[in-house]
Amino acid sequence: MGDIAGNIQRVRERIARAASLCSRSESEIKLLAVTKTFPVAMITEAIGAGLVHLGENRLQEAEPKVRSLSGRADLEWHLVGHLQSNKARLATEIFHAVHSLDNLKLATKLSQACIATGKSLSVLIQVDLGEEPTKFGAPRDLVRELASEIGRLPGLCLDGLMTIPPFFRDPDQTRPFFAELREIRDRLEYESPGCLGEKHLSMGMSHDFEIAIAEGATIVRIGTAIFGSR
Repeated sequence: MGDIAGNIQRVRERIARAASLCSRSESEIKLLAVTKTFPVAMITEAIGAGLVHLGENRLQEAEPKVRSLSGRADLEWHLVGHLQSNKARLATEIFHAVHSLDNLKLATKLSQACIATGKSLSVLIQVDLGEEPTKFGAPRDLVRELASEIGRLPGLCLDGLMTIPPFFRDPDQTRPFFAELREIRDRLEYESPGCLGEKHLSMGMSHDFEIAIAEGATIVRIGTAIFGSR
C-alpha cells in the first residue's frame, strides 16, 4: 500500500499547508479521491489508507465499483461527471452526492427518483465559468433561478456549487474562476440565507487545489496526485 498511502499523506500535508496559509482549518476541507479509470484494487488501497470519500465521473464505470465495495457502509460516493437525465434513477441508488447538476430537467428527474426510492440526495450546481464547449454547467446568470427551483424539489438537498475551470500550466491562472464561484455562493447566501445547505465549493484538482483552497474550496477532487497518471 506504500505508494498510494504515501501519496495520500503528501496530499493531506499540502491541504494542511494551503489551509494554514489562508488562516483556515484543514478540517474544513474534504478530500475527495477521484477514482475514474482506476481499478477496485487501487481504490481498496486508498480506503485502507483512510479515504472514505470517493468520486467517479461516469455512472457506467462507477456502478460495478460501488457494488463491489458495498460491504463498506462508511464509504461515500460522489458523482463528479456529467449525468444524463435518463440515468437519474440509478444515480440516486448508488451515489450519496451529485456535483454536476446543471439544469432543471435533471433536477426534476433526480427528485422523482428520490421520492420513488425514499432517499435523500445531496446535490451541487455545476457552474460553467470557463465557457468551454467541451464542458458542462449552468450559465452563471441562471444559477440563482436554478437554485431557487431546486430548493423546492423534494428529496434533494442543495448543498453548494461546483466548477471545472480551464486547464492552465500555471495553476495561479485558475484563481479568478475559483474566486468567482465563491462570490456567486456568497451572493446567493446573502440573498437567501440557508439556500445552499452546507455551502460547499467543490473546486480544485491535483494541479491547482492549493489555489482553490486559498479561494475557499471545501471539497477538492484529487485523482492523479493519489493514484498516478491515467
